[in-house]
Amino acid sequence: MSKRQILERYFGHKAFRPLQEEVVDAILEGEDVLMILPTGGGKSLCYQLPTLLMDGVTVVISPLLALMHDQVAALRANGISAAMLSSMQDQEEIRHIEEALERGEIKLLYVAPERLTNSYFLSLLHRLKINFFVIDEAHCVSEWGHEFRENYRRLDLLKRAFPETPIAAFTATATQAVEEDIAANLGLRAPKRVRGSLFRENLTIHARHRIKDGREQLLDFLQQHEGESGIIYTLSRKSTESVAHFLQSKGIEARAYHAGLSTEEKNRTYGDFVADKVQVVVATIAFGMGIDKSNIRFVIHMTLPKTIENYYQEIGRAGRDGLESETLLLFSAQDIVQQKMFIEALPETPYKAHAFNKLESMVRFANGEGCRHQSIAAYFDDRIEPCKEKCDNCLTPERNKVDITTAARKLLSAIARTEQRFGLHYVVDILRGSKEQRILQNGHDTLSVYGIGSDYSKAQWLSIADKLLEMGALQIGEFKVYKLTAFGIEVLKGTEPVTIREERLRVEKSAPKRKVTYFDDYDVEIYDKLKQLRSQIASENGIPPYIVFSDKTLKDLSAKQPATKEEMLEVHGIGEVKFERYGEAFLELLHG
Repeated sequence: MSKRQILERYFGHKAFRPLQEEVVDAILEGEDVLMILPTGGGKSLCYQLPTLLMDGVTVVISPLLALMHDQVAALRANGISAAMLSSMQDQEEIRHIEEALERGEIKLLYVAPERLTNSYFLSLLHRLKINFFVIDEAHCVSEWGHEFRENYRRLDLLKRAFPETPIAAFTATATQAVEEDIAANLGLRAPKRVRGSLFRENLTIHARHRIKDGREQLLDFLQQHEGESGIIYTLSRKSTESVAHFLQSKGIEARAYHAGLSTEEKNRTYGDFVADKVQVVVATIAFGMGIDKSNIRFVIHMTLPKTIENYYQEIGRAGRDGLESETLLLFSAQDIVQQKMFIEALPETPYKAHAFNKLESMVRFANGEGCRHQSIAAYFDDRIEPCKEKCDNCLTPERNKVDITTAARKLLSAIARTEQRFGLHYVVDILRGSKEQRILQNGHDTLSVYGIGSDYSKAQWLSIADKLLEMGALQIGEFKVYKLTAFGIEVLKGTEPVTIREERLRVEKSAPKRKVTYFDDYDVEIYDKLKQLRSQIASENGIPPYIVFSDKTLKDLSAKQPATKEEMLEVHGIGEVKFERYGEAFLELLHG
């Protein structure tokens, strides 16, 4: 059969997608290949089709069992003999597969990279007729990539052990530096390099500053995708549970997925999601790599990813069927601070500086006001025209900027005049002329900045502080104390202008407060943190925790999340005395 006949018979397509036939031909001609093509571009077909026109078996190295399992199942469903070898199989099943391989009955064999360091397996490969090797997710080879894996680095053994066997390497994302690293470390010989456009024309990208915990924004977005499949990424195991619980309370079929769950529970969630029995999976980044589910209509990030590579691969899981899909990134300056803290904990190596650079690129993307598709493409050294209507920035270019230079200088001045020793909420209260006891006791009502910021609400001042953090004019030190940077001093002097998008100063209108009577939708994660603080205060004062605040009070706190004394006094079980004793500590935890 010809290429076209196989394409139609086994894969059900009338024609190749862009670049596919070029790679298929290179493989058939025995060339090494390095292909960089976005998720959904059809990389798998580029190596699955040519093996059907060649003698022997194709060995595919892939990083995840779930990915291998899905691909093998899909190939078998298409009438193509495929198998995988993994540690999850018993010895009898492995023996049957090995015997079928030696009889030449399998066209594609999927294995994890670790297996190639096994001498027994290598001896098996030497007894087979291998037409070519495939390295999937090839960016894992590069230590400058975002998912470097030590076992991938050892794949240079393929060219040493099988010098005449071609290698085809595939990845969805790679900068020029990562591309060169892949080619060099795999020992590819004058490889055919094929790089597809990074533009996903069926993907609309949105990025917004997160308001409070982002849940109102999340619900607003999900209302546009009722009954559709999607993935929500969060930073921690706890937050996956919390967000999934919140969505369930709103009648949305959602499940949490993270590394702390049992294998049985993870497999059940994965299977139900693929089978459309579950609408939404709330997950850490452990979920979704290589997932073959084509009808994922949306991907949401509740916090800032650490790199553009991570982000682009994760949003690439939406719309693999080519139909219209959407992504939403919710982020805040606190995300940036947290990611920097993670990097600071790393040992002093070139990789650490590289990680900071990658994070800065991600921050610039999130805050950027140009075409988001164009920004992603530029990061990967691709040049494309603005998308015009496939990202929030291009859809609403008229979003006005407001000059907040004067306000920024007021905030920076207030931080400086309080000797950079206090949290943000305290400084904002000074600007707004609060009569809080602590301010009066410290004599900060006599400062020249006292009361000069009453023209902005507290929420607006917090947005202005976010902007200054993003710009690098402020940094957060120990005990969440805000400090001026060298650049912040220049802004304070008036030599650097500061602008902000107008909608960021309308945060209070974007998230109207709801009266909470029952507590079935309280934030579990925040509730747990409030309990920890309560225990600490109770221990320090030698009293039972319930004397500080009752569980009912903590649940009401986590549901309403008050930002001021006045709002806190509206919470069940909190009066003036309790607030004076314990209120500030809880406000600092909620918004500090």
